Amino acid sequence: MSETNPNSRLEAFCDGVFAIALTLLIIDIKIPSSEKINTTNDLWIALKYLLPSIFAFLLSFTIILITWVNHHGTLKLVNKSSSAFFFANGFLLLTIVFIPFPTALLGEYLLTDHSSPVVILYVFTMAVQAIAWILLTNVIFKDQLAKDEGSILTIRENRKYGIFAFIIYTLCGIIAIWFPLVIAITTTIIWIFWLILAIRFRN
Repeated sequence: MSETNPNSRLEAFCDGVFAIALTLLIIDIKIPSSEKINTTNDLWIALKYLLPSIFAFLLSFTIILITWVNHHGTLKLVNKSSSAFFFANGFLLLTIVFIPFPTALLGEYLLTDHSSPVVILYVFTMAVQAIAWILLTNVIFKDQLAKDEGSILTIRENRKYGIFAFIIYTLCGIIAIWFPLVIAITTTIIWIFWLILAIRFRN
């Protein structure tokens, strides 16, 4: 029996990568050492210090989840494949599996005097992911992989969002040199916007 979806193996592989990346995010949230906990208040204080890590975890979980939803939707718009498409998709996956690293740094240093480098790294990771989306959509156009005219219009819209995201995250990365906490909050607001947009788009 011939395979009806030429990208079924690719989609299954990508789903696995996304699932692993989501799981890795929780690893850096450590349970407070019992040796340093003598009272209930000590435990509350220890949990308070985990809040930046929990914030970073929730933000990155949302980012990867939204990216997975958008990736799943993109694969529904194509009915062909090509080597360039595989490699462009691989580049997008690279940005996904990298996210746990800046997430761990963000959780560790966000509320310290050394937050600027980690916020810059985190935001520029988002900028690189935007580049990956732009490349992926460009390959779909170049290799004529889209199903129909409706799919072409949707992919063209996605490319516009990718360009917009790249510009925004690049500017945020520059501003983070001086205002890292503000940019961390701004990045969170941006992804809330992407989440709302994704929910509306899927409905």
